[in-house]
Amino acid sequence: MPELPEVETVKKTLQKLISGKTIEEGVVTLPRIIQEPPSPDLFQEMLKGQTIHDVGRRGKFLRIFLDTHVLVSHLRMEGRYHLAMKDEPIEKHTHVRFCFTDGTELRYKDVRQFGTMHLYPLGEDLKRPPLAKLGPEPLSEDFTLAGFQRSLSGRRTKIKSLLLNQAFLSGLGNIYVDEALFGASILPERLVESLTPDDVERLYTSIRSVLSTAVEAGGSSVRSYVDGNGEMGMFQLQIKVYGRKGEACHQCGEPIQRIVVTGRGTHFCTTCQH
Repeated sequence: MPELPEVETVKKTLQKLISGKTIEEGVVTLPRIIQEPPSPDLFQEMLKGQTIHDVGRRGKFLRIFLDTHVLVSHLRMEGRYHLAMKDEPIEKHTHVRFCFTDGTELRYKDVRQFGTMHLYPLGEDLKRPPLAKLGPEPLSEDFTLAGFQRSLSGRRTKIKSLLLNQAFLSGLGNIYVDEALFGASILPERLVESLTPDDVERLYTSIRSVLSTAVEAGGSSVRSYVDGNGEMGMFQLQIKVYGRKGEACHQCGEPIQRIVVTGRGTHFCTTCQH
């Protein structure tokens, strides 16, 4: 599933590709992707004549700003966007098409069919599901060390479980939680209440550092992720623990271990993390 760095990269790509384009019609061939409004026909009708002004991101969600509405899109496991000419063959598993007046189309392809789209009036998307309950953005100025320390107070859970909770902190998923915990020298099963002030500061710094580096690298193409231009991310070349079970730790040489935490495969070094 694309995490913050991948969605940020798709956002930047789409900003260049579709900003200023006007939608002639929307075509939906898999109705269940459309969550709001409840009718795909109404969704298609509401898109007609709308111009795309900008593309943003909140957590793992894309926000496409139109004249009167905001399209909130979650790529889930394998959703991807690409720009095509109207007369190009439509690839299998293309479920939504935004047909522009200039003869191009933004096409949404989703092999696993888990992606979702919500279309809300301007100003309503942040007040309604799925964005309403998201936690702070870890790369924003509002995400401070002091605030992070306060948010951890009184928590009685494993630190990895908490970091995966999008209501606590938005945008982090399995890859970057493992990498951030390694960078902070913290085991994923450590209880939050056991973290010292130094642990918390290291974790705060590591989260921001790992995400910033991944954004600069265009995200991680560890499975099927590509951006809106079909380009792979390159952060996977810098991964320290995720997906490296049995391989030597880059710092100490000991084998990377794998366990399951909160139903997610979790990678760590028993020597470098404690």
